[in-house]
Amino acid sequence: MGNKRAAPAKTASLYTPEQRRRRDASVWTLVQGILAPLQFVVFLVSLGLVVRYLLTGAGLEAATISVIIKTLVLYTIMVTGAIWEKVVFGKYLFADAFFWEDAVSMLVIALHTAYLAAWLWGWGGPRVQMFIALAAYTAYAINAAQFLYKLRMARLEAGQTVLTGHESRVRA
Repeated sequence: MGNKRAAPAKTASLYTPEQRRRRDASVWTLVQGILAPLQFVVFLVSLGLVVRYLLTGAGLEAATISVIIKTLVLYTIMVTGAIWEKVVFGKYLFADAFFWEDAVSMLVIALHTAYLAAWLWGWGGPRVQMFIALAAYTAYAINAAQFLYKLRMARLEAGQTVLTGHESRVRA
């Protein structure tokens, strides 16, 4: 009668207690915590350089290098993020708790890779390539917002766990 797959998605908790323990014990959580803000800073600098080039025609080389660096940082965070997901959830990608974030991440990777391919083979010329970079950056911004939302949810959940644990001790 009911869809058995839909039931886990309806739970309010992002992590089981065991997943939370693995998350908190994993070095990959720290790695993600360092790479995520680094990637965001690289994104902001690169976005500025790309927009500058598109508006003025100046700084193509700097914009190109910045998009390549952004792409390399993205690949790094995606590989380490997949390892983190395996440690915490038991699968490299598309764990129930992060399914949609991973799905959008695939689009982000595809667009960044499309930029690299266009740049390497000279497809479309510099302006088209920079518009591909902007499309990649738009998808990245959406994906970053998804992950920030999940981070906030995890923090609120952790606060509830602490509060609930405290309340049960007071009642006991």
